[in-house]
Amino acid sequence: MPLRSSLRLTAVLFVLLAPLTLTAQNPDRLHTASRQELDVIKVLLAQEAAWNRGDLPAFANGYKDSPDTLFITHQISRGYAGLLDQYKRDYPTRAAMGTLSFSELEVHPLDENYAVCIGKYHLERGKKDGGNAGGIFSLIFEKTTDGWKIIIDHTT
Repeated sequence: MPLRSSLRLTAVLFVLLAPLTLTAQNPDRLHTASRQELDVIKVLLAQEAAWNRGDLPAFANGYKDSPDTLFITHQISRGYAGLLDQYKRDYPTRAAMGTLSFSELEVHPLDENYAVCIGKYHLERGKKDGGNAGGIFSLIFEKTTDGWKIIIDHTT
């Protein structure tokens, strides 16, 4: 009986610890972010905070103020002004805006002046204000004299 209990205990420990061992053997799972990656993430954190304050102009500050900026959702908006107008139309009240959170952010530098960021968003709001929403996005960032700015936003 003690041998059988030892084998069971060993089997249980193996099942519980195997995922930890496999994770430790895959060095690509851990990543030290570069300055560029951190700077891009800071833009998104500032956007999240602005949104959750109900400040659409501060949220839109994460986008490049250019007629070439693209915002792709259920329609295509061109230019910064169109993007801001669409946000104001889609989220007319603080309650409709709800609380925004980003997750699973991945920044992929393309070169020293461009990067792609993918991730998920979640919008928490009351049913009468549109209900919860969420999806995925891909953003193309450009390093400008005003810092990193989104030039293309594709959100689903």
